[in-house]
Amino acid sequence: MLLCIAAAVAIAAAAPLIHLVVRVLTADPERLAPVLFRPRTLELLSTSVVVTVATSAGALALGVAMAWVLTRVALPWGGVWRIAACLPLAVPSFVAAFGWMGVFPGLSGIGPLVGVLVLATAPYVTVPTMAAFVRADRAVTDAAVSLCRPPRRAFLTVTLPQVLPAALAGTLLVALYALSDFGAPALLRVDTLTTGIYAQFTGGIDRALSAALALVLAALAVVCVVAEGACRRRSVRPAPGRTVPPRRRALRPAATALLIAALAAVATASVIVPPAALLARLPSADRYLSGGDDLARATMTTLALGICAALITVVAALPVSWLAARRPRPVVSVLESITYVGHALPGLVVALALVSLTVAIAPAAYQGPFALIAAYVVLFVPKAVGSARAAVAGVRLELEDAARSLGDAPARVFARVTLPGAAPGILAGGVLVMAAVMKELPATLLLRPIGVDTLATELWRATSVGAFGAAALPALLLIAVGLIPALAVARGIRSIGEDRR
Repeated sequence: MLLCIAAAVAIAAAAPLIHLVVRVLTADPERLAPVLFRPRTLELLSTSVVVTVATSAGALALGVAMAWVLTRVALPWGGVWRIAACLPLAVPSFVAAFGWMGVFPGLSGIGPLVGVLVLATAPYVTVPTMAAFVRADRAVTDAAVSLCRPPRRAFLTVTLPQVLPAALAGTLLVALYALSDFGAPALLRVDTLTTGIYAQFTGGIDRALSAALALVLAALAVVCVVAEGACRRRSVRPAPGRTVPPRRRALRPAATALLIAALAAVATASVIVPPAALLARLPSADRYLSGGDDLARATMTTLALGICAALITVVAALPVSWLAARRPRPVVSVLESITYVGHALPGLVVALALVSLTVAIAPAAYQGPFALIAAYVVLFVPKAVGSARAAVAGVRLELEDAARSLGDAPARVFARVTLPGAAPGILAGGVLVMAAVMKELPATLLLRPIGVDTLATELWRATSVGAFGAAALPALLLIAVGLIPALAVARGIRSIGEDRR
């Protein structure tokens, strides 16, 4: 039964991809081949790969380094720095790019784009890796050091493999985010597959050609998922049972000051500079500035969509997550991988696929909240699946076995033992979904009901006509609303890194 539900979730997540395949198969092959193999397509593909690889590597390095500092080094105001590590979740990448363009007019290119994306996505690696560092067994590392292995080598060969699964899970989300991002590349004038597909759709060109390009993007997503799974299987997981908690090291004052300066620099670049630049633009707001009532409605709509989509996505992800953690069979791995593919598709492609499906199957749902929520679920269910899978895997099997031995049915064991133990991780996934929904732009532009706007669409409306001053206020409100899930994540990890007695 549970496998059937998980299969239904995977099929629903794959519906846009199935739509793309059908569109491509029904198109004229003689028209597709020149488009797929033309130099422009190869240029878009190479740019997407470069941006994705560079962003993933940068976020992995920055996230692991910050997680190690925040959990293994004795720092003054440690709680403040842990909160600061989560705050970039409140700043959408296109808002960060917009803010940095205010600091450096004419800013563009792959380098600035990668920098913006790394700062925006590093928390996806930092937060789970912090928890993994806390769970890592210090006794194993101490044993390696006692055998005359240098501390740095002991870290690379003993500690790092224990936290690598969590870090790679976060890096996968970063890679998929970089592949599918539209707003930041468009603002910074970097042509990727996503912006190329958008141009084909909005330019009135044959949509089958755009579907073919989207399949290339989906293939890249599959490569990312397969690579992450292979690395995860090769990594070392902590042994079950009791572990020796980590010990925070007190460094020399100069080293501590250097680390604090580095953390402050990251926080400044990611969460202080963009809002400050937006505030500087406010005095130049012009006639395109939306009224107070419109912005209030857009804010409430943004929050309502975020909460509703997060709840539905978490519920949909639970069957897949539980099977992946407790019944890791090949068919389950396939279903889990399928749920990740939709996250790499541009929001515009998912939205247009759902438009076709709703018009064909349920015309009444067209331009209604159901289609918009469905698009959010398809796009962001990997965030919930990844977090819930790790959370369920962290619940000790001995506790579930004990409950079953006392006569509890499987559903009762899940409700009484598994769910309470995994609740923090499941909640974290829901918060990540909520943050992503509130920042989503292209699918919202296309699928939102008539007369309904979010803060993201208000911002895009102003920037599309060059009213950058008017765009500053909805951008600031979007950051303020995004602080809610960001602070929720920060509260969930506020005690991570503290010594446990």
